[in-house]
Amino acid sequence: MKPVEIYTTPYCGFCHAAKRLLKSKGVSFSEVDVAREPNRRAEMMQRANGGRTVPQIFIGDTHVGGCDELYALEQAGKLDPLLAEA
Repeated sequence: MKPVEIYTTPYCGFCHAAKRLLKSKGVSFSEVDVAREPNRRAEMMQRANGGRTVPQIFIGDTHVGGCDELYALEQAGKLDPLLAEA
């Protein structure tokens, strides 16, 4: 399974929803709290092609986007193959 990284803040409902989906699928992920580590926000924005909002989700080298995009991948049946790609 590819590594999953998610940039979040503790008060973001969309962040919690995205993490809940990943956890329900048994996906482990690393989390970067940009509220606690504000210097990492610039890193997030660079990796996310200017994306300023959280969550910003990465699966391997692929920038998924935010919570809505993650759920759209799941609805379309494309999340599991993306996670499993070698």
